[in-house]
Amino acid sequence: MKYIDHQPCGGPDVLKVSEMPTPEPGPSEVLIEVHAAGVNRPDIAQRLGNYPPPPGASPVLGLEVAGRITKLGSEVTRWKVGDLVCALTPGGGYAEYCVAPADHCLPVPKGFTLVEAASLPETYFTVWTNVFDRAKLQPGEHFLVHGGSSGIGSTAIQLAKQWGATVYTTVGNDEKAQFCRDLGADVVYNYKEVDWAAELWEQTQKRGVDVILDMVGGDYVMKNLRSLAIEGRLVSIAFLQGRKVPDFDIGPLMTRRLTYTGSTLRPRSDEDKAKIADALITHVWPMFEAGKLKSCVYKTFPFDQVRAAHELMESSQHLGKIVLEIKPA
Repeated sequence: MKYIDHQPCGGPDVLKVSEMPTPEPGPSEVLIEVHAAGVNRPDIAQRLGNYPPPPGASPVLGLEVAGRITKLGSEVTRWKVGDLVCALTPGGGYAEYCVAPADHCLPVPKGFTLVEAASLPETYFTVWTNVFDRAKLQPGEHFLVHGGSSGIGSTAIQLAKQWGATVYTTVGNDEKAQFCRDLGADVVYNYKEVDWAAELWEQTQKRGVDVILDMVGGDYVMKNLRSLAIEGRLVSIAFLQGRKVPDFDIGPLMTRRLTYTGSTLRPRSDEDKAKIADALITHVWPMFEAGKLKSCVYKTFPFDQVRAAHELMESSQHLGKIVLEIKPA
């Protein structure tokens, strides 16, 4: 099969189409003929050599795919050959065929194309487990997500709004601000023009918000902690501005009884991810069927234009998700 090789690690120019044997599914896995694969920030980190795959995972880039099941492992009973699915994968998505645990596959939502479906697993798994499992966002609470126009941000805005929360977000320009408002964000701050933390504090009458989902890190950590309401919860899932926190002060954690937590998705056990998949089927997939949630695909690229896809991701000019079309419909 054809796949995207990223060795030796480096810039987008290292990406190239190559060939390798088609993988075989294990007993609890399925083999998917990949029609489309989502492009995500962790792919960039892995290409650069900063995010190695977990033990036993495919070294090929790609954490989410959509396509047709072509082969079943000996223990798989919930799917059949020919089923159209989207799947969270531990790696291997940038290829014509990809192996995924059967319990990490989800049906393609009714009315969705395979390109749209490929944009769902990574962000919906991530947002669900962090915002709803870990931070336990409740209807009526106030929620802030940074980078609202990103894949994670656009997913978090939609889900939190459907959950009945008041949604705040930060963006870097007016086009991204309007994109977030169209998705349902109640308050949008352009961090290049205003002090978002000061504005939020005033707009909430110095109460703060209940939950914050952060991908920035660095000096945003203390701004986040000072922007939380009593009993507020901060969840970190990335650190684009660095993993070190300058001038960290534990005071707000204590005086406002805050919770500061974080997680990464890829290293978690297959059992953990299966539980997230089940929760998505129960709570989120019906929202797709009802037309309450939408896929936010900004641009698609042919398989052999993967370099351009990574360059766009690194530019941060996109609104929503970037997808590779590996087998056009």
